[in-house]
Amino acid sequence: MYKQKKDMLVGMHKDELIQLHTLMAQMKSRLEEKGFTHEFSEYDSLAISPIHVHRSKAEHKLAIFVLGNSLAVAMSKDEFSGFGRTSERMKELATRMQHSIMQDNF
Repeated sequence: MYKQKKDMLVGMHKDELIQLHTLMAQMKSRLEEKGFTHEFSEYDSLAISPIHVHRSKAEHKLAIFVLGNSLAVAMSKDEFSGFGRTSERMKELATRMQHSIMQDNF
């Protein structure tokens, strides 16, 4: 029987996650050019970017979820009005991933 995966990023390889992280970082740069700079402080505090290929797959997942949340928040403040729920979902996934990383480290 087919079992649905809870985490959409589970089946992705690390190089695919880094590619997704890169695309999202490019979106971040575009939004920062438009003046959305304060929305990315949580992501910036992680101190992980797509070029940090030595970082773990889990850390890149966390960065993707946190950045995804920040992108959704920024877009919801712009002309894109239907992204509020996306922001909440990304925040939820980031929290879950952060707990997972903490459990793996102990």
